[in-house]
Amino acid sequence: MRLALATVLALTAAPLITQSVLAQTAGVPGAPVKARVAAGTYAVDPNHTQVTWQVNHMGFSMLEGQFGASGGSITIDPAKPNATKVAVDFAIDQLSVTAAPFAGHLKSKDFFDAATYPTAKFVSTKVVATGDKATITGDLTLKGVTKPVVLQATFVGAGANPMNKKLNFGFRATTSIKRSDFNLGAYAPVVSDKVDLTINAAFAAN
Repeated sequence: MRLALATVLALTAAPLITQSVLAQTAGVPGAPVKARVAAGTYAVDPNHTQVTWQVNHMGFSMLEGQFGASGGSITIDPAKPNATKVAVDFAIDQLSVTAAPFAGHLKSKDFFDAATYPTAKFVSTKVVATGDKATITGDLTLKGVTKPVVLQATFVGAGANPMNKKLNFGFRATTSIKRSDFNLGAYAPVVSDKVDLTINAAFAAN
């Protein structure tokens, strides 16, 4: 009896949950419809593009920080997704963490040396797209060192921005790098060498 009642409740709740999700997204101008993106070159939207990094801090906690975009573009044709070219610059000197003194420490020569290397850059070299997902291979230049990285990207959505009526679209991507590959804080071995990156990239028509 209890199992039957649970089943009935689950079946009753499912449409309500679906309606709730639809209600939350109703009226949102963006949707994962690739046909909305016209072939062309689009500038990065610096207000809505960022890379978030995460490391294991001495086994005590997970630590995160963030960089915003300072420039970049994407050349894309939905009919030829594998021909996509993307390049994004990130403002290392605008590093954001939860405490100003810690941000200053990370910007020092011990870590990012932001005074000497104020920006990082990603430039794609190969794109393999499947549906709404793509594997993007490219070169990451950070602190004067260039290494290949592979991003696992997902198309988030596209549509006309209601504020200016221009096309906006974006992607979310993940990858991991090693601090040691880029000479980042070698004196801090108790912090994980592996750094997980999450990139939210937005682009807009001029």
